Amino acid sequence: MPATIRDVARVAGVGLGTVSRVINNSPQVSDPTRRRVLEAIEALDFHPSPIARRLSLGKTLTIAAIAPFFTRPATVERLRGVELTIAGTEYDLIVFSVESPERRDATLREVTRSQRVDGALVISLPPRDGELETLQASPVPVVLIDVNNPEMEGFSRVVVNDFEGGRRATQHLLALGHRRVGYISDPFDEPFLYTASRMRFQGYQQALQEAGIEPAEVWHQHGEHGRYEAERLAIALLSLQNAPTAIFAASDTQAIGVMEAARKMGLNVPKDLSVVGYDDIELAEYMGLTTVRQPLFESGAEGVRLLLQAIADRSAPPRTVRLQTEVIPRRTTAQPRDGDAP
Repeated sequence: MPATIRDVARVAGVGLGTVSRVINNSPQVSDPTRRRVLEAIEALDFHPSPIARRLSLGKTLTIAAIAPFFTRPATVERLRGVELTIAGTEYDLIVFSVESPERRDATLREVTRSQRVDGALVISLPPRDGELETLQASPVPVVLIDVNNPEMEGFSRVVVNDFEGGRRATQHLLALGHRRVGYISDPFDEPFLYTASRMRFQGYQQALQEAGIEPAEVWHQHGEHGRYEAERLAIALLSLQNAPTAIFAASDTQAIGVMEAARKMGLNVPKDLSVVGYDDIELAEYMGLTTVRQPLFESGAEGVRLLLQAIADRSAPPRTVRLQTEVIPRRTTAQPRDGDAP
């Protein structure tokens, strides 16, 4: 029969409460007694019941992560940072996949109002205006990852400066000599209220205006996120009479669609068309894609650290961790052909 906590107490010559305090790392145990209990645990090969441990601590020892679109590489990499960081703690992880606005609303209500978890990470899902007060009053702490709205300052957050990332991507193309730079992104009015595509677009516009270029409305194409839709949008851009010589895509996935469009139209990347993506997913390096690296893994890891701090001290003020972006030049960008730039 497996050893019980009573067996440990008997072998160590202490009470059940002392064994429980040692298991829960309580400081209220002397070092000699702690060593005696730990030796008894090792000798008996005792494994505490997770359920009993949770009951003794008054915690679930579980963290929830609520995230959209598990098929997107950026989401996968953020969750990898979450999972590997939690793996080094005593907490378990439950992941909730959100594929529709209705599922998003229901999951936020269920998780943040229940006693199933000790804290929640909300990834890339800005709360609606009417949800802010509800989330702030939640019985469990909530940390936001990749939610850059100014009105979210009442929450602990991990954010990336997407405006600056878009600006730097465009500046990279301008420095090469491009003057007709297109932008492909998700729609700005999508139901999940994402801010990334819009912020990157604003950085793109700012860089062009700083260079004395008024961005043409037709240079911006937007549609449902994905490689095939980005390919269709790129073909529309490249079919213009005064087509762009470079395209900045709001994600690496969309940039790969742009590259496929160029191939189908007989254009060489980068001789005929320069392409820049965003995220620096694993495939980007393999394909030699110039991109804007954002620290996806680190954002997930930092989110867990902020949440553990909030669980330990609910009275602590909210903190914001700001992560930086970096342009990674590779094989898909070059100077435009002679005479291409006006």
